[in-house]
Amino acid sequence: MKQGVQDSAGTRGDARVPAQQRAADVARERDPAAALPGVRGEHTHGEPPIPQPRLVQRSSVRGQVLDALRTALVAGELKPGEVYSAPVLGDRFGVSATPVREAMQQLALEGAVEVVPNRGFRVVERGARQLAELAEVRALIEVPVMLRLARTVPAERWAALRPLAEETVRAASCGCPATYAESDRAFHRAVLSLAGNEQLVQIADDLHRRAQWPLVGGPVRQRRADLVADAAEHTALLEALVARDLDAVRGLVGEHFTGAA
Repeated sequence: MKQGVQDSAGTRGDARVPAQQRAADVARERDPAAALPGVRGEHTHGEPPIPQPRLVQRSSVRGQVLDALRTALVAGELKPGEVYSAPVLGDRFGVSATPVREAMQQLALEGAVEVVPNRGFRVVERGARQLAELAEVRALIEVPVMLRLARTVPAERWAALRPLAEETVRAASCGCPATYAESDRAFHRAVLSLAGNEQLVQIADDLHRRAQWPLVGGPVRQRRADLVADAAEHTALLEALVARDLDAVRGLVGEHFTGAA
């Protein structure tokens, strides 16, 4: 006589496992992780779905386009007041309009361009007044920080920044404003990073980038002599910081900003 079990309705029947349960047991034996909730992508009750990451390739393309647009902006290839469409720029860079549009939106947030509905993006027109205002704000932020650093940072820490200062001289000698702009900002970021305030570095770098944009009616390219003279101020600044010559530091930084460096 077969041994039976009592089901929930009180009737007796064969002690057999339902087919679905048997299948689950087999799957569990083959892969124990299959029994865990949320494994293999199934969504359990009350558990938020796992967001899908953005494609790395697309982000990389957008970043490359953004760098190329910034270079073109500093080099004067994107002229103040002119409107540029994403499809046309996409053809220029050999990409679709989407990463160009995304990069341009970032430049709009930074204040370099403004959106023109149904047309594209207009490069912002700036004059000498806007440049002077940027120089004033930069001086208000950076001069006190550099004076404090001059009092506290040992000479060997400043000596470690000499290669960056020398790199700005080499970049200036090439005569390319975009190349010099990158090395110039790298030097200033390294100096300010010694203060240990990342927010300060980010804000100062944003102001510095804005100061490098071309002016309305200004030269398409900065003269090599101007770039070389500007780069020489980095070396002089390092020497003043090593010597803890506060008056020289104050004067050099103020002159540097006035020159829109």
